[in-house]
Amino acid sequence: MDKQLLISISREFGSGGREIAHMLAKRFAINYYDRNLLDEIANEKSFDAEKLRKFDEKPRLFLFSRTARGQTNSPELIVANYQFDYLVKKANEGESFVIVGRCADEILANYEGTVKLFILADEDCKIKRICESRNVNQDEARGIMNRHDRKRKKYHNYYCNIKWGDSRGYDLTINTSRLGIEKTADFLEQYIRERFDLN
Repeated sequence: MDKQLLISISREFGSGGREIAHMLAKRFAINYYDRNLLDEIANEKSFDAEKLRKFDEKPRLFLFSRTARGQTNSPELIVANYQFDYLVKKANEGESFVIVGRCADEILANYEGTVKLFILADEDCKIKRICESRNVNQDEARGIMNRHDRKRKKYHNYYCNIKWGDSRGYDLTINTSRLGIEKTADFLEQYIRERFDLN
């Protein structure tokens, strides 16, 4: 691909955002980053990826951390900054990729090839997807959904100026309940191709 393409996908839990991210990465033949980002960082820095995962996409815990002379002992903040720096490094190298979460909508906002998407869905659709994927009942699914979305919102809002899910922070906000996962991916692919003249 001649043009750099940086697709940032934020999503509600159970909305199908991760599946859509995979589809778009495959269709544009570009790299996909999500949890595997920590494997890349761990390999680069000779760290244990499992230790990094404990603090992935979590806001800083003020009670147990402090900052002095610009240095912090907060593992949440350190892991977040590792990821932010890695994404900027990859973008500066000209790589094209899809990134799920990690505040990429704001971290990569100033790159010309960035497209910022927020994926949501109706609650009943999300609960049904979670029930099927986690083999849980509706009450359990609702609890899982609410817990994950609270965590994502808190994490994003700690590091970003525009709030999680606020449509002003994204190029498109789309509800997968209207078209389904596959057709939503089709729509987003066409939008990206038209916007960046990739047809």
